[in-house]
Amino acid sequence: MANFEFLEALGQIARDQNIDEGELLIALANALLAAYKRRPDSAEDAEVEINPETGEIKVWGLELDIEGNVTREWDATPEDFGRIAAQTAKQVLMQLIRDIQRRQMYEEFANREGDIVSGTVQQNDNRYTLLDLGRVEALLPQAEQAAHEHYEHGSRIKVYIVEVRKTNKGPQIVVSRTHPALVAKLFEIEVPEIANGIVEIKAIAREPGHRSKIAVASNDAMVDPVGACVGARGSRVRNITTELRAERIDVVPYSDDPVEFIQAALAPARVREVRLDEQEGVATVIVHDQQLSLAIGKEGQNARLAARLTGWRIDIRSESEGVEEEVVDEVWTEDDVVVDEVVHVVTVSEEHAASGADALPVQEGEA
Repeated sequence: MANFEFLEALGQIARDQNIDEGELLIALANALLAAYKRRPDSAEDAEVEINPETGEIKVWGLELDIEGNVTREWDATPEDFGRIAAQTAKQVLMQLIRDIQRRQMYEEFANREGDIVSGTVQQNDNRYTLLDLGRVEALLPQAEQAAHEHYEHGSRIKVYIVEVRKTNKGPQIVVSRTHPALVAKLFEIEVPEIANGIVEIKAIAREPGHRSKIAVASNDAMVDPVGACVGARGSRVRNITTELRAERIDVVPYSDDPVEFIQAALAPARVREVRLDEQEGVATVIVHDQQLSLAIGKEGQNARLAARLTGWRIDIRSESEGVEEEVVDEVWTEDDVVVDEVVHVVTVSEEHAASGADALPVQEGEA
């Protein structure tokens, strides 16, 4: 018996929930088959067919040979199957819709790992911040939150999708505010030259919430990569620093020449000389006496970021110290930066160079 009302209702649900109607029909047919198989008089092998044109539901009994081929089939639709179908549809349809939606959301966001999205802060505690992304929620763990950032309920922030996990309750999306690529993605949004490939981000080093350095190069001789990223009167990079809650960003020109690259990476300090030990991977940098503190930066930050950006261990010495090899008792250590008393040697080691984002040029004396 044709059931146009049933088919129309099913189509409306599919449209409202943005689900393929054919997929709903298949899922419903499987549920109806399971309901049929629970009957004591059911055929040993059967299948349920829902006519997509009329909505008519039939159960076909099947006889199979030892290889599984159908040798005979007959109409095994019970007389009261319409009632069973209605009850089953009511019971399973919403669950089927939820399952399909969860799978669709997982597939959608699984392909977006590495993308940037905007979310609204919903919940905040010591373990994580919960963000509403629209159709799904995302977790911003404490470890992925930048230092000194506080997220107020209802505020909107941009985050980087680190991982999409498949769970029984739907996709669990883990996002980050500390990932270096967040800065890179923000520049792609803000700088058209990066989005269309004219300007390329070569490397990035970041201390989230404090400072980032980004190295950029141009594939067009007529385009200044640093100027394109900074924008008129610093407008482009200012929008990014605003999103990152005033995190400082240094944009520097990339060079295949390691000496030039190291000199640029240590900006705003002016470097007098760079001597490379390629076998050891060490760059000895000589700066004017008055530039030493600027090259090192507060708590060694400028030198540390330059080392991460370039991939070289950097040994900074003042001009008056030259290349003295004397080392006095170590008095201060933080991570991979050691400042030695008297000779003021800063040694920065970094095994990995992170990959890129942008930065706002810094005036001398601001390090």
